[in-house]
Amino acid sequence: MTNSAAKGDDEHRAESGHATAAPTLARTLGLGQITASGVGIIIGAGIYVLLGAATAEAGSAVWAAFVVAGALSALTALSYAELASMFPKAGAEYDYTRRVAPEWVAFVVGWVMILGLIIAAAAVALGFSNYARYFFDVPQRVAAWGLLGVVTAVALVGMRNSARLTVVLSVLQVGSLGVIVAIGVPHLGEHSLVDGSTPAGVISAAALVFFAFVGFDEVITLAEETTDPARTVPRALLIALGVSTLLYVAVAIAAVSVLGPVALAASDQPLADVMAAAIGSRSADVVAAVAMIATTNTTLLAVTAASRLQYGMAETGALPARFGSVSARHAPWFGILCSAAVAACFVAIGDLHLVASVTDFSVYLVFVAVNASVILLRIWQPKRHRPFTIRGTFGRIPLVPVLALGAIALLMPSLERSALVLGLGVCIAGIGVHVGLRTLGHHHVPTSFAAEDPLFRRTHVTDEESARVADALHIDFSAVAFDFDQFHLGMSTEIEHGRGDPETDVTDDDLITTGKIALAHLNGIPDYYTRLAAMEAEARKR
Repeated sequence: MTNSAAKGDDEHRAESGHATAAPTLARTLGLGQITASGVGIIIGAGIYVLLGAATAEAGSAVWAAFVVAGALSALTALSYAELASMFPKAGAEYDYTRRVAPEWVAFVVGWVMILGLIIAAAAVALGFSNYARYFFDVPQRVAAWGLLGVVTAVALVGMRNSARLTVVLSVLQVGSLGVIVAIGVPHLGEHSLVDGSTPAGVISAAALVFFAFVGFDEVITLAEETTDPARTVPRALLIALGVSTLLYVAVAIAAVSVLGPVALAASDQPLADVMAAAIGSRSADVVAAVAMIATTNTTLLAVTAASRLQYGMAETGALPARFGSVSARHAPWFGILCSAAVAACFVAIGDLHLVASVTDFSVYLVFVAVNASVILLRIWQPKRHRPFTIRGTFGRIPLVPVLALGAIALLMPSLERSALVLGLGVCIAGIGVHVGLRTLGHHHVPTSFAAEDPLFRRTHVTDEESARVADALHIDFSAVAFDFDQFHLGMSTEIEHGRGDPETDVTDDDLITTGKIALAHLNGIPDYYTRLAAMEAEARKR
């Protein structure tokens, strides 16, 4: 074989996806594993500490507060489901935002989300250490660092093994709350579930327990490790939220039935007091053991989500390429180590009450960005394929995201002023980091959809060819409602219709035609099909 022939054969293998490539994230997760991850991160330690305070607000109807908070969370969850079906990427909220907003805005959303996850991992690790001291005489920080070390090791082993542990821990979490529900069944009817409650009290309690639902969105960051993510991730997200809501409501009803609203509202350890009614003085040990399981699972999932978000941002060039490094076990090792190391630094601070408010701020910021992205994409790209579509519109405006934004406005007053100030400071810091990266010569490098994975059909349209078409069409990506990645995908998708033979070469005229088709499709021209023939004729004259 001649050198030129060998070179051509090598190029063909590379283009066909058979060449040796650097490791990437592996698709190993199914519906059960993704759902377990969602349930595991939602059902953290929140229910153990929020139930008493929520009862003080809502009285006997504290269960209704969980219904309201779950329903409000479901509004945004539906927006996540639509976006996740359209863009099953690890970049999650960052990836959604960059499709409707300037790059710096998307970077800030991703930056705040990553930092919020890392701080949450540190805060929950400290919570783990508090419960661990029921059984072991160990300094608080040492126990928290030990947990971070363990979850880092598990995350580095790879998602397949990490998911197995998550499933086990999630089953234990659900089972422990199921025991509390069972304890309450014989006491049903002993105390009213509505007396002494007011709608205002229920809404106030709902704002308080809203954060017990936070985390359902983190399953989105596992999209690139999920089989059939366009279907699996939205379903897992909604199932996890539904299961968690039902469990929370059942636990609240059981707790009120056993203790009554007055005693429950006055309790610092409400679930421990409920269990004390059944097993006596050993209840504190049982609750501590269950809380250790919950905090371990939450810490693992927070570190995992933070590393996947960094990986997704590195894929598009928003972060240095090192953050996209993947080990032979298909784990983004650099992102995992960075997330754990920064979390360990926060653990060293000890008291994270103020710093942890960044997590609360990030929730509201990201939820606003996600719901706004759904609305804008419906307006700007109405014909784009949506495997999961939210029902109910007014013109082109989907009603659910609008209601979700209203719910966020309703709950936002519960955010402490210190959280707003600190959160805005983190946003400003994120803008500074983004500007610094660009100043140092780190520019956005579009990802090639042609070399993505089996979910996307491969074509011979390269990034360079797409760029030439964009230049020929005089497209200014800073002024249009889509980016280069979307334009490239539009070209690749449209040109497949004229390719029966994968070896067929594409002429410059074909590319120009496809570019005009992609441009029309992305802009959502109403008379798209009637103008298609005219665009092709114009392209052939070039």
